[in-house]
Amino acid sequence: MARYFKNRSAAQGKPPGELTFIGRQKMEKVKIHLIQYNEQLIEETDVVSLAEIKEKRIAGTIAWLDIIGLHDTETIATVGVNYSIHPLTLEDIINTGQRPKVEEFEDYISVMVKMLRLESADNKIHGEQLAFVMGTDYLITFQERPGDVFDPVRERLRLMKGRVRRSGTDYLMYALLDTIVDNYLVLIERLGEQIEAIEPIIIDNPGPGILSQINEYRRELHFLRSSIRPGRDAIRDFSRLESDLITSTTTIFLRDLNDLGTHAVEAMDTYREILKDQLDSYSASSGNRLNEVMKFLTVFSAIFIPLTLMAGIYGTNFSYLPELYYKYSYFIFLGVLAVLAIIMILIFKRKKWL
Repeated sequence: MARYFKNRSAAQGKPPGELTFIGRQKMEKVKIHLIQYNEQLIEETDVVSLAEIKEKRIAGTIAWLDIIGLHDTETIATVGVNYSIHPLTLEDIINTGQRPKVEEFEDYISVMVKMLRLESADNKIHGEQLAFVMGTDYLITFQERPGDVFDPVRERLRLMKGRVRRSGTDYLMYALLDTIVDNYLVLIERLGEQIEAIEPIIIDNPGPGILSQINEYRRELHFLRSSIRPGRDAIRDFSRLESDLITSTTTIFLRDLNDLGTHAVEAMDTYREILKDQLDSYSASSGNRLNEVMKFLTVFSAIFIPLTLMAGIYGTNFSYLPELYYKYSYFIFLGVLAVLAIIMILIFKRKKWL
């Protein structure tokens, strides 16, 4: 399936709000993980069914409900009913090609972003739909498959490090978004190291393989930009919301996160310019090599033109050619050719053509 665009044929012609999964199913069964915490306690539970959540809900705690697997529309619909999530929000959640965005509702805020990862199988960057629904005392995250970048946040929750255990859902949301943007920067840094590594090769040995690498890096950078730039815009919009769900203290952190997102975008633009310069350098280096070859061939041809002329004259079939029967004619002829070639080479060197 294409990385840039998802096949929407399954949703074609259906009314808005009707749940239709768009994308590729990446796991068999939906997994649900519940973390409840406050400043005094933390409890983690793997939930078998959504009905268990009400039974296990601890009063006075923040609930982080992590739902892994978007293909099960019945589960997503049940979550929507339990937490009064608008059908259009649910539709965006299960559309894995959804562009990053932020929407504010009366009881919750929804944020759609892309979580990126470098796949070892093909050494390419792939994106994953990641949706947040934040309420007063709960935060729901929707992921396509197991494995994410949130382990540092989970560790801080377990060890009671930082502000997260003392803060509300808005700060938890900030902490998760912060890890996503940090991961953006890590991927940009890895790609940037590879881009910078080919710079001396372009100058010393600009072979066809380098051109293939440059084009591959350009494709990866374009994919990064297609996810990170709109993600930065979504974070910026989130930081500017005037909502009762976001405290003034967290707003300061969100502004800093917005700056970090801008830094990621600027870093991509920098490497984009570097790739453009490298492509120009490759073209210039290839042109210089071609010019050197043409220069050598031109000089070689210029030296042999008069020699060919003389050889043509003395290679005619006339019987009464003056020097034809002279004993040393052949050796004299070779000497004249050698002297003429040496003279032309000296002239070319004096004019610095060689």
